[in-house]
Amino acid sequence: MRTKKLITLSFVLATCFIMGGCGKTTSEKNKEITLVAGFSTNDSDPRVVATELFKEEVEKATDGRIKVEIHTDGELGADSDLITGVVNGTVDMTASSAGNFGVYTPNVGISAMPFLFNSFEEAWEFVDSDIEKEAEAGLKDVNVKVLAHYDNGFRCVTTSEKAGPIDGVSDMNGLVIRTPENQVVMQTMAILGAEPKVLDFTKLYDALKNGEFDAQENPIPVIYNNKLYEVQDNLSITNHSYDVMPFVIRLDIWDSLSIDDQAILMEAAHKAETKNRELVKSQTEDYLSKLEEEGMHITYPDLEEFKQATESVIDSFKETYDPELLDKIK
Repeated sequence: MRTKKLITLSFVLATCFIMGGCGKTTSEKNKEITLVAGFSTNDSDPRVVATELFKEEVEKATDGRIKVEIHTDGELGADSDLITGVVNGTVDMTASSAGNFGVYTPNVGISAMPFLFNSFEEAWEFVDSDIEKEAEAGLKDVNVKVLAHYDNGFRCVTTSEKAGPIDGVSDMNGLVIRTPENQVVMQTMAILGAEPKVLDFTKLYDALKNGEFDAQENPIPVIYNNKLYEVQDNLSITNHSYDVMPFVIRLDIWDSLSIDDQAILMEAAHKAETKNRELVKSQTEDYLSKLEEEGMHITYPDLEEFKQATESVIDSFKETYDPELLDKIK
């Protein structure tokens, strides 16, 4: 009898192994799912364009069994709302600046430290490294799984006609500048002499139009795609912070998927990542002339002056970030 039971158990275990694991039944593996993805920007933004590719790849590979529903223009909330939604389970997916996740796990924003990278290629090598994985490890504790790393570009400063162009660090003094809820960016702006104030991106255009800020800072593709040139007159190529954007999904949803479905989502995410990076790099290079055509005055300040002025930013976060990560960054 004992031998018969062991044979039966062995058969069950073997069957589970062949089917991809006892934790997921055939019905669970083949279940229909709709993933709700939210973004604060419009559908011309590279993060949304890339996610459209992700949607196509996933729906094609699953014959429509897994659908991806994309909401743009802050329809589901600002970046902070969308991240909170993933954490709390009301939004399934989003992509946002790494520093915006810092409310839940500070280390993830370390890549935003000023002037870490001189090129896109350097930045991509870093965000694909074990250091970035280590920085993001805490996201799993708050129900966030990173699928890929989108690119948002290098952040630059724009100013109103009244504020004038930024030709050097001294021109930053006293500027009331809008920033995201990113502690590294805010500290960078403060050390440069500006007065950073947080505002949801969805409200930025109107706030600039109404003169509530002297300036704002964002990557070139964001400035062009969201028509900020209509409400700002000057663009200074400061490239003060690189903006990696984790493309994330709820960890509880990820864990509920079969191994096959996880592989499909991961492959689609990496294709989307490649498209996003190519698009951001090309738009950064191509959109300067378009911004000039739209009437923006573009300046190229001495970045060495800015680098020297912000050297102390990293030391400001000794008690915020893991000391070992800071040492690796240095």
